[in-house]
Formats: sequence, C-alpha cells, structure tokens
Amino acid sequence: MQLRLSDSDLAFRDQVRAFLSRALPADLRDKVLLEQRLSRDDLARWHRILDDQAWAAPAWPVKWGGTGWTGLQQNIFREEMAAAFAPEPLVQNINLAGPLIANFGNEAQKAFFLPAVRRLDIWFSQGFSEPGAGSDLASLRTRARLEGDRYVVDGQKIWSTDAQLSDWMFCLVRTAQEARPQKGLTFLLIDMRTPGITVRPIPTIDGDHYLNEVFFDGVEVPADNLLGEEGRGWDYARSLLAHERIGIARTALTRRRLRRARHLAEQIEAQGDGLAARDFRLRIAALEVELRALEMTALRAIQADGTGGPDPSVLKLKGTELQQASTELLVELGGPLAMVRQTEWLLGEREHSLAPTDTAAATATYFQLRAASIYGGSNEIQRNILARKLLAN
Repeated sequence: MQLRLSDSDLAFRDQVRAFLSRALPADLRDKVLLEQRLSRDDLARWHRILDDQAWAAPAWPVKWGGTGWTGLQQNIFREEMAAAFAPEPLVQNINLAGPLIANFGNEAQKAFFLPAVRRLDIWFSQGFSEPGAGSDLASLRTRARLEGDRYVVDGQKIWSTDAQLSDWMFCLVRTAQEARPQKGLTFLLIDMRTPGITVRPIPTIDGDHYLNEVFFDGVEVPADNLLGEEGRGWDYARSLLAHERIGIARTALTRRRLRRARHLAEQIEAQGDGLAARDFRLRIAALEVELRALEMTALRAIQADGTGGPDPSVLKLKGTELQQASTELLVELGGPLAMVRQTEWLLGEREHSLAPTDTAAATATYFQLRAASIYGGSNEIQRNILARKLLAN
C-alpha cells in the first residue's frame, strides 16, 4: 500500500482544499464545528453546491453523477471535507439509496430518482429493522402482497433515521413465505405521502429526534416501484450492507476528533498539568496508530471493490470501536464543558471563542455513538461473520 501521495494526488488534494475554502458557507461550517444538527435546508444547500461541482456522489457510476475518482482520491476528499468542517453528504441518499437504485433499479427509476437524490430534492429513509428483526434481518415480517398492479404493505419498521423528513423509503418487505427466511424478500420504493403510513418519533438519549417507528396499514405501492426482481431483496440488502459497513467506519470523522483531542491535551499541558497531558497524549497516540491501520484497510477495501479485499465487517467493527473511544476521550478532556448541548455561545462574538470549541456537544455525541456498535449489524454479528469465514478457510 502506497503511503506517500503522488504529485497528482497532492494536486488533487490542493484542488479540493481550494474548492472547500471558496464554496463552503461559513454558517454551515460553524454548525458542523459546533456539532449542531443541520436542517434539511442546510443539507440541501450543501448538496447542491457539491452537485454543481459534480462532486455530490463520488462513488456512483459516472453516468449518474459519479466522479470516476480512485479509491485514494475518494479518501482524500472525505478527509479534506472533515478537516474543513464541511457537512457530510446525507448517508441514506448518497451511500445507500443512490447505489441501490444505480445498481439494481431499472432505467426509468434511475432517471427519475438519481438526479434528485444527488441534489437532495428527494430525501430517502431506510426501511430495514423491525421490532423482531434487527441484526437478524432475515426474520423481518412486514408483508407485501401483489394485488393487480400494486403491492399492499402491512407491518412496521423501527430505527428509521430521518423518516419524519423523508419523501421516499427503500423498504425491505416479505413477498413470499419460503423455507429459508432469506428467500422471499423484496425491495419496494415507497412514497412516504401514501395513505396508511404513520411515523412516530423515538427520542434518543442525546436529546435529539432522528429515529422513528414507521407503521404500514394497507399501504398501496405501485408495482412499478418494485426495485430489481421480486424475491432478490436479500441479495441486494447484503450488497448494500457491505457498502454501508465500509461507510460506517467514518475514519475521517474519527481523525478530526483525535485532532481536537490533541489540541485539548496541549491546552492542559500549557496550564501546567504535565502528568495528565502525558497520559492523554499516550492514549491519543495509541488511537491514532489504530486509526491509521484502519484507514489503510478501508482504502484496500475501496480499491478491491468486492474482489477479494478486506471484509467490510472488519471496518464496521474496528471503525465503530474507534468512534466510541475517541468520543469518550473528548468527554474526559472536556470536563464540564463537554456537557454543553446548546453550543452557539462557545463562539462568542467577533470570532473570539468563549470556550474551546473542541468540546462542542462532546457528551451528546458520545451518547449517540453508543449505538454505533449496534446499527448496520451489531459488532457481535460482525465477529460471528469473521469467525465463520476464518474457520471455513
């Protein structure tokens, strides 16, 4: 693995930095800096800026708005976005719905959805987990029966991120009862304005609302909204989950948090507490070594593109552990200031911070990321997947 950037990659990095310096709105940067939740309008504005540059969906097929960048260039882009405090593109649109439709949708679906998904004119949510089907996704019970030219959907989904804001849901449903639970699953694209859909909020420990329960009561979905082939949903879901697990590693954000932790440790040392600073520096260094190894593994996975590279389960497992460790470290370093949730006052006036912005919403983020080792397939499941593959060889 090449660790040193080539001249062309360095030039690409400079191009990304120049674009972000020029195009990133200051108000969006400040919200990301202070770990504030962005509104739909905020995210849509940034998506459109990226799309006007043809950079909104780097990993997509070039025909549908992808950049054709190498895996290393995509990684550079993510790192520079995080370092500049640019908003992350909406995961359920760019990392999930877009690749799902681009890979398995028909031409009419691609033409209708993909441009709007890139620009956030359409906001997608994910319909996977159910009260009795989380990491054991194949046991899902939401049913869809074909009646003439439409499917009728009954059931319930849970933990659906931003379903209260979404226009559409890519939803995994059961269309047939087979001996193996993985059989008989199908993807439908469901308009969230359809009668019979009820969305209920699930408050979270960090004080925010982004998770939801979604109920389907006789919801009629046109048969044209079938994604791919009926009964192939499990195959499509596995492909999507592998893609999601690479993204869940979120190495660029962890690096940004460790950079903040290092800055806080320097402040502690400057205040005369050298012993505490030394302890924190050692912990930061250990996490940075682990993160660097994970970044190289993620890069190999991107470059392999499903042809024998590292298992995505490794990235999900280690990536979420590092996210949790880095946020725990920020909470310890921040002390009482890490408890602040409304962080606007930290900036003060005239760009003079009243307190270190490195601690912004650290405790809320720590609480939120306790779930990182569960969503996308729990880390226990990932260990089982890896163990089975190792024992099979």
